[in-house]
Amino acid sequence: MRSAFAVTFALLCAAVCPAQERPQAYTGAQIITISGPVIPDGVLVVHRGKIVAVGPAGSTPIPSDAQRHDVSGKVVMPGLVDSHSHIGGGSGGDSTAALHPDVRVFDSINARDTGFQRAQAGGITTANVMPGSGHLLSGQTIYLKYKDGKTIDDIVIKDARGNYLGGLKMANGTNSIRTTGPFPGTRSKSAALARELFLKAQDYREKVRRAGGDREKMPPRDLALETLVEVLDGKRTVHFHTHRHNDIMTAIRIAQEFGFRPVLHHVSDGWIVAEEIAKAGFPASIIMIDSPGGKIEALDASFKTGAALERAGALVGFHTDDYITDSRLFLRSAGLAVRAGMSREKALYGVTMANARMLNLQDRIGSLEKGKDADFIILSGDPLSVYTHVLETHIEGVKVFDRSNPEDRLYATGGYGAAKDQVVHLHGEEEDNR
Repeated sequence: MRSAFAVTFALLCAAVCPAQERPQAYTGAQIITISGPVIPDGVLVVHRGKIVAVGPAGSTPIPSDAQRHDVSGKVVMPGLVDSHSHIGGGSGGDSTAALHPDVRVFDSINARDTGFQRAQAGGITTANVMPGSGHLLSGQTIYLKYKDGKTIDDIVIKDARGNYLGGLKMANGTNSIRTTGPFPGTRSKSAALARELFLKAQDYREKVRRAGGDREKMPPRDLALETLVEVLDGKRTVHFHTHRHNDIMTAIRIAQEFGFRPVLHHVSDGWIVAEEIAKAGFPASIIMIDSPGGKIEALDASFKTGAALERAGALVGFHTDDYITDSRLFLRSAGLAVRAGMSREKALYGVTMANARMLNLQDRIGSLEKGKDADFIILSGDPLSVYTHVLETHIEGVKVFDRSNPEDRLYATGGYGAAKDQVVHLHGEEEDNR
């Protein structure tokens, strides 16, 4: 993580920093709001973690007490949203079963992993952090803001009642097919095991309903089935790892049979079944891999998947699957998709608002609109240019990355010391975590 001073300062800023108590106005930049037309000479005003105004210069009021920041010649856009990451070293289920809906990646993430700083350097402000894909159902995901914090509780996103927000990770294909232990060994048995567990969840939900709140009639509490009931009730999104076209169709069939809403992740063969994905009405989050190798089921992966899904009418987002692709280069995914025929507008939508919708956080993040969280990035140029750098990353009005700061720049460019997690002691010292 950052130095002890930087962490302490960031935490204090959240409560007492003038940047939070005094409005901050960013002027002169081209503003890409995502929700509306690009503003060539725009004004963005944030205050106490929220966007209070955004619009053209000359017609957007700036509070008289606002601190002004001249960002002329730069580009401002919403903080990027990553719908699928493994930052923080979290883990999911073990080898005792193929399906672990009760396991929470929340309980294993290291909030001081330097991966969070790399993501900040790439302009990512929010992410869905997943357990691994080596199981048919590896556990519960968690939605995080990439703020500076000492523990996972400092960065997790909560609802109005204080509940942690996250989804459920499922997978099919070669990752979850094994020939040892409790794993299925075939695609057909994989689907059968998933269906069997959802049938149990339906039965559990019915028993709870019939109990009508009477504790004497309630079935024994089952954390795994409780989680699946949340899925069946539409309270938890299934994030479904799937590559081959036949695996994609299996994922769609299971979701339709049990009436839950999935986000289809990776979809390497998505260009083959784009019409089917769109007809099902399910979102697709894709990964852009530009080097040979990897798993055989991704053999037919194509840069044109984004364009094919866009033409079919599906909601398309992108993800890093970090460390599979580097969070520092997330904008590159949108650029590669445009190169293969996707529209510029939908590609930028895919790293912001589309992913926000997939996490059901569209009312808070994903675009620059009044009332939303003040999550934004300042770029040196066009977001799809290979020459552009992320200059600053702000989360809820607090600057968490500044490329002009040598310590932050180290996370952006790499080098000695960039990959060392740090332990911050109460008396303010720090040491390498080795």
